This record gives sequence, C-alpha cells and structure tokens, in this order.
Amino acid sequence: MSTVVVGYVPKPEGEAALRAAVSEAKRREVTLVVVDSHRGGRDFDSDAADDAEASLTTVKALLEESGVDYEIRQLVRGYEPSEDLLSIAEANDAELLVIGLRRRSPVGKLILGSNAQRVLLDAHCPVLAVKGS
Repeated sequence: MSTVVVGYVPKPEGEAALRAAVSEAKRREVTLVVVDSHRGGRDFDSDAADDAEASLTTVKALLEESGVDYEIRQLVRGYEPSEDLLSIAEANDAELLVIGLRRRSPVGKLILGSNAQRVLLDAHCPVLAVKGS
C-alpha cells in the first residue's frame, strides 16, 4: 500500500504540511498517514495530552472533509519526532514524506532544525518541505 506520510504539529508549519500532504495524497490517490509525535517525559503532562487530543480533533475534521483515506498515529514514546517520522514512512513504504519548516533568524538559517535536517538527509523517499504561513 503506497502512502504519503506527514509530520504534524499544531503550528503554522504543521498546518501547511498537512494541507500539502492532503493535496499530494489526493493527487496520487493514496492513503495519508499523519504522524503526531511527542517526546513525552515531564513536559508531556495531562494538559499537554489534552491539547494534543484537541488539535487532532481539528485535524480529523479537515481530513474527513477532504475525502482522503487516512490514518493518524499519535506517538508518545520518548523518541525524537524525526525518528518516529522516518520509521513510520519506511514501515508504510511511503512514496512521499511531507514536513513543515518554520521561519528562522539570519543566524538560525545557518543551522536547519535538527529534526528537519535528519528527515531530509535520512529519508528513504522524496521529502516535500513546506513553509508555514
């Protein structure tokens, strides 16, 4: 089963990635796998879990409206988001991986975010990187 896999975060870059991934999944007529990965630990308390669940309710509504076949994987395993995204893309034989990038300061532009850099360099399939609005 071919898929498009997207890394989702409830931020402008995550929303842009989701929109692009929905468009690509429709165009390719494949299933969309949405990955919402959290590192866990002390920072991921019950309030963070409630916020994550609320943001996924909005995502589900958008996906239902789009008509695309989809799966949502919400992970709290202690791994870096890039590790989760890469492993799910490989396990699902993804034909495309979509990530969102945020705007960076001039100094920040020297170093791409570590998760984005790892995905771009280590993915087994093409990666579409989109800017958040």
